[in-house]
This record gives sequence, C-alpha cells and structure tokens, in this order.
Amino acid sequence: MRKDWEIKTIGEVCKVIAGQSPEGKYYNDTGNGLPFYQGKKEYGDKYIGEPKIWTTKVTKEAEANDILMSVRAPVGPINLSSQKICIGRGLAAIRASKFIENEFLYYFLMKHENEIVGNAGAVFNSINKAQIEGIKIPLPSLSEQQEIVSILDDAFESIDRAKSNAEKNLKNAKELFESYLQNIFDNKSKEWKKKRLDEICILINGRAYNKEELLNQGKYLVLRVGNFFTNKNWYFSDLELPANKYCQKGDLLYAWSASFGPRIWEGDKVIYHYHIWKVIPNIELVTKEFLFILLEWDKEKIKESQGTGTTMMHVSKGSMEERIVPLPPIEVQEYIVKSMANLEKETKKLESIYQQKLKDLEELKKSILQKAFNGELKTSKLSA
Repeated sequence: MRKDWEIKTIGEVCKVIAGQSPEGKYYNDTGNGLPFYQGKKEYGDKYIGEPKIWTTKVTKEAEANDILMSVRAPVGPINLSSQKICIGRGLAAIRASKFIENEFLYYFLMKHENEIVGNAGAVFNSINKAQIEGIKIPLPSLSEQQEIVSILDDAFESIDRAKSNAEKNLKNAKELFESYLQNIFDNKSKEWKKKRLDEICILINGRAYNKEELLNQGKYLVLRVGNFFTNKNWYFSDLELPANKYCQKGDLLYAWSASFGPRIWEGDKVIYHYHIWKVIPNIELVTKEFLFILLEWDKEKIKESQGTGTTMMHVSKGSMEERIVPLPPIEVQEYIVKSMANLEKETKKLESIYQQKLKDLEELKKSILQKAFNGELKTSKLSA
C-alpha cells in the first residue's frame, strides 16, 4: 500500500445501518409501503433486483446507492440499493460520507467480500454493525479515489464484455450438440421405421423402499432421482434384492420423475429406486448407445408436451411404452452414435476453453482489484 494513503475504519468514513425485520403482519405483495429485502436472495449483478415483498411498517432504511452487505449466511456479498428500501436482519446498509467515493468503497468491499468472516452462530455465520464499522480501508485523496474508480470502471467494462462473449460462446457450444441431435431426427430418411418403445426395449422399475431401509453406511449405494445426475447425497442399504433391482456399470437407466431423462451408469453396482427404469434394449433392433440418444431426444418432446409451467416432470410406464419413436437401421444407428461421440468430444473441448476463459477473467478482476488497493495502478498521482 502507498505510504501517502491513510488507513481509516469504515465507521470513520461511513454510516452503517444494521437491518431489522418488521413483523410479518405488515408484509404484502401488492406494492404498499417500501420494498422489503431480508437478505441477498434478490441480489443482481450490481444492483439489487425487483422486490417481491413490501412492508407498511418500516424499521431500518437503505437509500438509493447505499451498499448492501449480506450479514448472515453468507457473510460479505454486496450489492447496491436501487431505491429507498426497508432492510431486514440479513442485510446491513453502508452509506458513504463526503470523505469517500461510494464506488471506491464498493470496489474495496468487492475485493474483500470473500474474506469477511463473522461470528460462528448456532444457525448462521454473521457479522454485526460494530464489526463492519471496524473494517480497515486504505484511503487516498478524493481525486485519486475518483481516478482509481474510473480506471476500474473501464477495466471491468472490458472484462464484462469479454465475459459476455465467452458465456455466449459457451452457450453456443452446448447448443451445437443439441442442435445436431435435433437435426438427425428432423431429417429422417425413408428407411427409418416407426416403432412403439416397448417393441425395442423393456423398462424395469427399481425398488421402492422405506426410510428405515436407508442407511448412512451399508453394502450398496442407493441411486435415487434426487442424485440421478449429481452423484451427491448418497444413502446406502444392506438389502438383498432380485438381480433386476440392481444396476451395474454400463446399464442404461431412465429417471421418470423429477430428475428427468436417461443416463448410462458408470459406477459400481447400486440399488436403483422405483422412480428409475433400467432400460434393456432389444439388440436385434437397437443398440444401447443409439437408444440413449433416442431417449435423450424424446425427453425434450415429453417436456414440450407437459408444458412450460410443469415443475415436477414425470411420465407413466404405460404411456412411455406406448410412445412412437423413429428407428433407423442398425448400421445407421452406429454411424449416428459415432458422429455424436465425435461432436461431443469437440464441444467438450470448446466448453473447456470457454470455461477456462471465464475463470481467467475472474482472476484478472481479482488481480486488478489487488493492484488498485495496493496503490499499484498507474494514476496521475503515482506518475507524479
């Protein structure tokens, strides 16, 4: 840090307002009173989002452009208030005085938002008003603060543009695979046949179980719809079941409720839940790999038919078996599977490139902020 910079506490150069929640009886969703925010749930990229709750009894207020800090689980994240609002216990407002530029303070707190540690409470990790007021901040002159803010604004604007482009490219890379998949089924030749799904495969339900049968440790993992795609939050079981109630590495599975769609199981032997089907292909008509592609494509058709308002996707075994699906000859299936595998490999490369780009841009932001508050940016004061 530069020797000519003072060190102040936030309490010396800002007003800190600790949030306080009104009683719930004063809340409404019709726009009466002031917008009310309890915590960081409505945070936006920089400014807090549109309110969902208002209150006719105002306890603690934040003004437009006050910095809002989350003070409970998690501690530290910041946003700016876009208008006068009422703040609850999960937020504190920090209002800059004439001695500090608001945007300078915002960038400083952005730099440190992952470093601010509160009290270890029984329910939340939290930080109180006195602790916020005690945070030390380096303070150059107002003119240099303004110059630093201008440099950071320009740098972050360029970084945000680059991030936006990388995010679009990442989205396009993911959509390329989906678009190619759709194109395959939109351009079927006459040699493709129409088949009921139960003509080309068998669907076998897993086992329904009681909560008492779920263990924290046991002989077998239990695959449920809740961890079908995440591989997290496992339970175990010691149940000994018929062979068709287990799945093995390489089995084709389909979750028909909540977590919706197919996957090829890559783990060890597990018990699979009733809301999951093991899919056994008729190998004379369809390969397992093409059947996976077919089910992935058909999954989107099922979603479309259920409508955009559906929150809990599910499909019955009977209606699934009756679905009419397009089926090419085996040699065409094998060509499609190979083409999709090659495309997936290339798109994953692209995704990796753009994800790394986004990571690098975030690191660049951190580096620039570090230089700014170490006094290493090339300002006119430094040049002099």
